[in-house]
Amino acid sequence: MRIAVVLIGRNEGARLEASLASLSGQGLRLVYVDSGSTDDSVAAARAAGAEVVELDTMTPFTAARARNAGFAALSTDLPDAVQFIDGDCIVVPGWIDRAAAALMADDSIGLVTGWRSEIHPEASVYNALCDHEWHRPAGEITACGGDMLLRVSAFQGVGGFDGTIIASEDEEFCQRLRKAGWRLIRLAEPMTRHDAAMRTFGQWWQRAVRSGHGFAQVGELHPGYFARERTRVWVYGLALPLLAVAGLFWFPLLVGVLSAYAMSYAKTVQGLRTSGMDTRSALHQAIFLSLSKFPNLIGMLTYKLRKWRGATMQIIEYK
Repeated sequence: MRIAVVLIGRNEGARLEASLASLSGQGLRLVYVDSGSTDDSVAAARAAGAEVVELDTMTPFTAARARNAGFAALSTDLPDAVQFIDGDCIVVPGWIDRAAAALMADDSIGLVTGWRSEIHPEASVYNALCDHEWHRPAGEITACGGDMLLRVSAFQGVGGFDGTIIASEDEEFCQRLRKAGWRLIRLAEPMTRHDAAMRTFGQWWQRAVRSGHGFAQVGELHPGYFARERTRVWVYGLALPLLAVAGLFWFPLLVGVLSAYAMSYAKTVQGLRTSGMDTRSALHQAIFLSLSKFPNLIGMLTYKLRKWRGATMQIIEYK
C-alpha cells in the first residue's frame, strides 16, 4: 500500500518542527499545507523535505479546506491511502505501518485512527481536559478527530471534507463516510501525541466556543449527530439560567435550578471517576465541563447568527 502524508498547520512553530521530525526517514511523500502562517512554518516544512501548499489568504481558512488542498496536491500521483496529521501532533513510531496493515486487511474499512494523547497534560488543567477528551474506546467507531489514515477511494467517494465547516469538520466527514457504507476503526494503539498548549482560561473558553459552533453547524447537516450535546447546551447554558433569573422572584424555583446544576456536576464527577480519574482531578475537571455549556452556547448562537446574516464562516482560534 502506497501512503502519503498531508500535514496541516498555522503558526505552530516548534510544534510543527517536532511533527515534521516524527515523519522523517519513513520514505513517505509529505505535503504540508499552510494557512497563512506568520512564523517560519513554511521554511521549516521545506527544510524538512515537504512539498508546501500555501493557501490563498483571501479565502477563509478552515482545517477542512487545508486537508482538501493537501489531497489535491497528491493528484499527480495518487497513493492508496493518506495519513492526515494536524501540525501540533507528533506521530508515534510504527503507527502508520500498523494502521496501513489494518486498512489492507479489510476492504470495507475506509478509515483507521488510533489513540491520541497530550504531550504535557500536567502543564494545565486545560491540557488535562484535552488528554481526557482523547481517551476513547477502540473498535468500530462513528467518528474521530483529524488524525486519520484514510483510503483514497473513500475520500474521493464522499467528495472530501466540507471546506465551509470551521469546527468538527472531521466528525462531519466521518458521518458521510458511514452513510456511504464505509467502516471506521480505532485501533488500540498509540497514534499521535498532541500539544494543546492551553495555559489560560481564555484559550479554553475560545476552544469551547469553537466546539459549540461545530455542534450547531454539523448538527444541522446531520441532525442525529451532536443531538445530546446540543440539548445539554440549550438546557444548562440557556434554559436554566433564564429560570434562575425568574427564581430571584420565587425562591423555590431558584433552589430547583441550583439543585439541577449540582446534580449535573455530581454526575459528571462520577462519570470521570468511573473512567479511572482520581477524585481530586475529577472534582476539578468537572467544574470546567459544567461551565463549558456557556461558551458552547455562544458558539451555537454565533453559527446561527452568521447563517441568518449570510456571513462567511470564519475560524475561531484558541492559540
